[in-house]
Amino acid sequence: HTLIEPIYELSETMDIRGQKKTVVLAGYRTVKRALVNHAEEFGGREVTPIFYDCNKGHGILFSNGDSWKEMRRFALTTLRDFGMGNKVSEGKIIEECHYLMEEFEQREGKPFNNALTIHYAASNVISAIMFGKRFEYKDPVFQAMVERDNESIRLIGTASILIYNVFPWLGPRLKNWRVLMKNVEANKEELKRIIVDLKETLNPEMCRCFVDAFLTRKLNLEESEIQDSHYHDDNLIYSVTNLFAAGTDTTGNTLKWGLLFMAKYPHFQDQVQEELSRVVGSREVRVEDRKNMPYTDAVIHETQRLANIVPMAIPHKTSRDVTFQGFFIEEGTTVFPLLTSVLHDESEWESPNSFNPSHFLDREGTFIRRDAFMPFSAGRRACLGESLARMELFLFFTSLLQRFRFTPPPGVKEEELDLTPAVGFILSPSPHELCAVSRQ
Repeated sequence: HTLIEPIYELSETMDIRGQKKTVVLAGYRTVKRALVNHAEEFGGREVTPIFYDCNKGHGILFSNGDSWKEMRRFALTTLRDFGMGNKVSEGKIIEECHYLMEEFEQREGKPFNNALTIHYAASNVISAIMFGKRFEYKDPVFQAMVERDNESIRLIGTASILIYNVFPWLGPRLKNWRVLMKNVEANKEELKRIIVDLKETLNPEMCRCFVDAFLTRKLNLEESEIQDSHYHDDNLIYSVTNLFAAGTDTTGNTLKWGLLFMAKYPHFQDQVQEELSRVVGSREVRVEDRKNMPYTDAVIHETQRLANIVPMAIPHKTSRDVTFQGFFIEEGTTVFPLLTSVLHDESEWESPNSFNPSHFLDREGTFIRRDAFMPFSAGRRACLGESLARMELFLFFTSLLQRFRFTPPPGVKEEELDLTPAVGFILSPSPHELCAVSRQ
């Protein structure tokens, strides 16, 4: 776990004249040393052919250089301005909790697949920040956008797309590539329509959302006649695309795992609901309750650890030559920080392959932070929406557990619930049904 091993594979660049050395970082100590202690050297992004096709080198997640630096800096500042991680975003999430619980209530305790409903809720939180509004769950345009994003993220992890990254000329011949490109273009067109509507009603004196802030900055730079600005339409559309997809899929999948774990391990659900009843009672859950709910906090952290939804992270690239743990690594080398090897590191976790909230509790039941808890990655490419995601997970999870008891469908035993993840770029639970039985 503490070694890095150079492995050889066919080139993942557009030039496939030979083999390309790739470095895999495994284990907590190695990944941390690379991403944190050598943040600059390991902070580049490897833009594989499929990621280039989807983003054209623009936006936040799959770009490099000055454009990436400026877009990330702008996104962080703007997301904070619009309440990421504070009382403003708390209000948006609590409002969305009510809509989500209404949807669950309508199922009347009968088995149903909660996947899309949860993704709609997570998507609406980021939509409120991006566009200054939420969407109705039954809005067909919104449904199609979320479903296309889900499918695209799944397709990126399929075998044919991995083969495409090695042999890019295969693209048009591959059904998954064609579907993926169709999804990307369709979502891009829908987002452009939303942006056009916002542009037509733009008031630089009153910013309503992320898009407004970007358009206002772009306008100010144009009026100042500043050339070669990074604030252009491509960076806007791809930044919004990145944030919309990432803000929906990661939070949504983690929440789905959390409810599945609760149904599979009812004794943990019992303890969460006992703590909720004792600390919160029947009133609305608030973020400030987290400090008085160490067990629930531990369960959420353990869900993130074991769910391990981005096991290989998004590939990095070395920005310059570096000697690391005795290995000379050239500039431009592809680097995979294996987050799964961090979250399941046997030298860091007492029972790495089991659901065990005690990983985050001391003997007195007080919540403890663990250095090897790294689901949001680390360093220059760490998830910029971490504070928002943490708030969403706490409020959605506790609000649902306060209102409902989650159980397997009739005739299905807890031990029969399947924890095998579905194949995809992000690990999501396999399709399943649960019952949300009202506790009131």
